[in-house]
Amino acid sequence: MTALTLERAKTLTFGTILHHNYNKNYDGTPQRWKVNGKVKLWKRDPTRFRVPIKHGLYSYNCIDIDSYTQFMVD
Repeated sequence: MTALTLERAKTLTFGTILHHNYNKNYDGTPQRWKVNGKVKLWKRDPTRFRVPIKHGLYSYNCIDIDSYTQFMVD
């Protein structure tokens, strides 16, 4: 697993599995999050992006410029 970079975060596709660096499951393995939609990019600000992700059945969130360093990608 490698750390998620800004360039890699902008090219994520639906179904990609990400692993959280800090949140762990009960058995000590990192939480798995799945990319749940299309990456949103902004033309005026090239550093801005939003990646929708989900964990389990009911947990949804988004990765943005503030939180992309918390994830690892296979």
